[in-house]
Amino acid sequence: MNSSVITFPGSNCDRDMDVALKKFGFKNKMVWHDDTELPKSDLVVLPGGFSYGDYLRCGSMASKSKIMHSVINFAKGGGKVIGICNGFQILVESGLLPGVLLRNKYLEFICKNVHVTINNKENSFFKDFDKDTVEFHIAHNEGNYFCSNEQLKEIQNNNQIALFYSDADGNIDEKNNPNGSIKNIAGIFNQEMNVLGMMPHPERMIDPALSGEDGSIFFKNLINNLK
Repeated sequence: MNSSVITFPGSNCDRDMDVALKKFGFKNKMVWHDDTELPKSDLVVLPGGFSYGDYLRCGSMASKSKIMHSVINFAKGGGKVIGICNGFQILVESGLLPGVLLRNKYLEFICKNVHVTINNKENSFFKDFDKDTVEFHIAHNEGNYFCSNEQLKEIQNNNQIALFYSDADGNIDEKNNPNGSIKNIAGIFNQEMNVLGMMPHPERMIDPALSGEDGSIFFKNLINNLK
């Protein structure tokens, strides 16, 4: 399986994602933001970081970069796209996902492990996932997902919510909401379920000697379902 990771000025999780994808069998290529064409890909990943220094709004400048024209066309053609953290911000700024990412509720940068509960497994990203609740890492200042009441009703009706912040037992409530996201939302899909945006970092949880292995489940499951 072929994957592409887009590197923007200020990306800092692109190499982590490259390591994770290759570890679990992807043939990955790094793609520069100023390129105009994607290589042949089964999966495109927009990684975490601080693209363009987070000027204007997080992800807004990156969403207008040259390579994003190809990413948008790839997604609209049914190609699988994942945006992690800053990548999630880029996806909403580009219009591939609804809503917006705002400053965290308590106006502080958050860097810690959290639990998230998978809401929808009827897709290539979480199909056959053998756990309902996993531990991932978050590191963001603008991870507070927000959308209008109309958008919220639509994504709920279409089962577009991918992940909820929760505790280890899968309880979804305010005390387990790290950033104030509406309804504890940690990740969403587009209507076609081929684009996933999520704030947590599975690529930081692929080795028990470092932090944990729940990210390994994510990547193993992903490549099996894209074959």
